[in-house]
Amino acid sequence: MDRVNATTHSASSADDPARAAFAALRTPEGGQLLAELRDHDPADELATATRLRRAHPAELVSAALGQARLRQRAVAKFGAEDAYRMYFTPNGVEQATRTSVAAHRAARFAGLGVRSVADLCCGIGGDAIALARAGISVLAVDRDPLTAEVARANAEALGLGELIEVRCADVTEIDTAPYDAVFVDPARRGGRGRIFDPEAYSPPLSWATAAALKAPRAALKIAPGIPHEAIGPEAEAEWISDGGDVKEAVLWYGEGFAPGSFRATLLPSGATLSAPAPLPAPPVGPVGRYLYEPDGAVIRAHLVADLVERCGGRLVDETIAYITSDEPYSSPYVAGYEITDELPFNMKRLKALLRERQIGVLTVKKRGSAVEPEELRRRMKLSGPGSATVFLTRVAGAPTMLIGHPLG
Repeated sequence: MDRVNATTHSASSADDPARAAFAALRTPEGGQLLAELRDHDPADELATATRLRRAHPAELVSAALGQARLRQRAVAKFGAEDAYRMYFTPNGVEQATRTSVAAHRAARFAGLGVRSVADLCCGIGGDAIALARAGISVLAVDRDPLTAEVARANAEALGLGELIEVRCADVTEIDTAPYDAVFVDPARRGGRGRIFDPEAYSPPLSWATAAALKAPRAALKIAPGIPHEAIGPEAEAEWISDGGDVKEAVLWYGEGFAPGSFRATLLPSGATLSAPAPLPAPPVGPVGRYLYEPDGAVIRAHLVADLVERCGGRLVDETIAYITSDEPYSSPYVAGYEITDELPFNMKRLKALLRERQIGVLTVKKRGSAVEPEELRRRMKLSGPGSATVFLTRVAGAPTMLIGHPLG
């Protein structure tokens, strides 16, 4: 979300061009322009700008076009109904939590009786909105004046102003004692892009963890690639995927959570898999009739061994998260395939087999292979009515091609 490291200041929007442009968007004239630009085609932006500048100030037209682009991008995270009523900053669109994930987190808080949350590093207010819609009152804090104004505007635009108080302040100076829970979403981007060192977050992970441990309950949003060793034993760690893509991880603290445990949650179904601690390394063996591809959240949470145990299977390679078995297994945590062929990696042999079977549609999946799917499809020169899935991977350390089709 759009956060900066500069100290809070009290300059008016007139002293800040970005804030002045945002204020202009909230006037009746700005609102009219945004409504007119809702369905505009970015490819026609130059002609659109020329036309609009005949009736509106150039600065306002530029700001409205920029905001229209951001709203179009935000539809994927917030849905059209909300996105076209909300306001965004470029970083806000990039880093905001998508609605489905924020709603899941808010529901966990609400299910434990949480009625008030201090949302620290609130950004444009995506999580605050979800919390408020779950009936929770929110103090939303961000130290960047423009970002705080955007969050406030979003609360008002969605009719949640009575439940969301937005404060422009340094989160490290906020007294969270009056609140049932704390939510912290540190900035994980800097001037050079994504930040991978948790202690380089703003605020640092150590500060966020300390703030979480002071609260009766807390959630701390982190990057899904965080090393497990960086997670303290006081936290329940949850990895969340949406539509098969891993979106984030969150550390939960306090009453109602399971310290030291690991969880994978799949949205939109809400299926959740958890274990008190990672299981021992699973067995490795030959490829059976069926192959299972675990959801990314399961892999990130180190729960693949749990699925191997559940299906009575084995890994195809000790370093690869593909599970195989001789009997079919159905689970929301895996995508299943029936394997028809196992071949040593060889492009010419694969091309001949696909031509023989008249495969015109090929899905390429890889794990442990340097081959790019698009390059492979190009070289295969596919033709025919059939379809297949090829897995480029390693089996017992050897580069291997597995060919099959999805179950069900």
